[in-house]
Amino acid sequence: MVLFNRESNPAILLAGILALVVGVGVARFVFTSLLPAMLVDSISIAFAGVLASINYLGYLSGSVFSIFIKDIHAKVKYFRFGLFLCVASSFILGITENNIVWIVARLLAGFGAAMALVVGSSVVMLKLKLSSKTKAMGIHFSGLGFSIVITDLVMRGVFSYGGDWKDAWLVLAVIGAFLSCYSVYVLRFDKQPTNKVIKHSFDKSLFSPMVIILILAYFTEGVGMVVQATFLPDIVNSLEGLSGYGGYVWLVVGLAGIPSCIIWMRLAHRFGSINIMIIAMLLQIIGILIPIFSSNIMMNLISGLLFGATFIGLVALFMNFGGQLSEKNPVFIMGAITSAYGIGQIIAPLYCVALIKQFNSYDYALYLTAFIVASGVVLLMYAKFKFMPEKQY
Repeated sequence: MVLFNRESNPAILLAGILALVVGVGVARFVFTSLLPAMLVDSISIAFAGVLASINYLGYLSGSVFSIFIKDIHAKVKYFRFGLFLCVASSFILGITENNIVWIVARLLAGFGAAMALVVGSSVVMLKLKLSSKTKAMGIHFSGLGFSIVITDLVMRGVFSYGGDWKDAWLVLAVIGAFLSCYSVYVLRFDKQPTNKVIKHSFDKSLFSPMVIILILAYFTEGVGMVVQATFLPDIVNSLEGLSGYGGYVWLVVGLAGIPSCIIWMRLAHRFGSINIMIIAMLLQIIGILIPIFSSNIMMNLISGLLFGATFIGLVALFMNFGGQLSEKNPVFIMGAITSAYGIGQIIAPLYCVALIKQFNSYDYALYLTAFIVASGVVLLMYAKFKFMPEKQY
């Protein structure tokens, strides 16, 4: 059967998608789905911001660590370890409410998510047997959209049967463990003699001006992504007449994200990655600003649609473009740009919480976030005209 053939492209892509569901959905995005319920009786908005930043601190550390994993078999080992951390940390959140334990669990979950996304995606890219992998990696990164939808639906299922957010964490941990088994089975390489093990050296020459600008632009996207990825349901619930609608907007985010990677990657293949990244970031800015100016449910559903369709697509675009620039060692630049992304994700929840407490509104946090993302657009436009006026990327 093709899906149990470790060397078939469909099996490799399915394993990569399921790894993203565990590493990004269970370990990260379901926190957003569960946040409104946890805010009711367990944590404050300030502590929620701290947990989000801690999670991304773990993600950042994992991203930096991934840069220095040279042996291809070591990448597989740490990828598996990351999946274990994602499942174990989710289980811990379901059995205790101790703040210190939660902080440690979210830190480890962030590290595990980086292993699943950064290292796992590089394993998928290296393992795929295709001459051009851009479109295939779009299918792989659709797992980010599936990660939101699947974990959100599981949460809703638990709640509909009378469970609470603790039960949801436990059920998700069990499902995550089950899905991890398939990814671990498929995403590995045949053992090689020690003297023939493939290693990738640390190459400073990869940090060209184009790569540096890519890193800075992805930092701004990290900021743009995390504000809505952490607070969007609560932002919508806080708008006049929209209390209780935040969860539906978040579900739209995931649904929009599933096909977005495939669509954006096809557009990038035809029109160039940088051109498409600029367009996606401009659309994301519109989505960020909508809740400031409208409390209409349709407009805010559009906000969620724009966010889901762009932030997931932008992860795929940046990661794939970085992988192309580094050619035979995709994890190197993938790790470098994801580190910058992680720094943005650590900073953003903290300034959001500060501005929310100061003004008792999300508006100023959203204004600042839109401005930061806009600066990323300017950087990409500069790179386009400075470094590749006659070349399509």
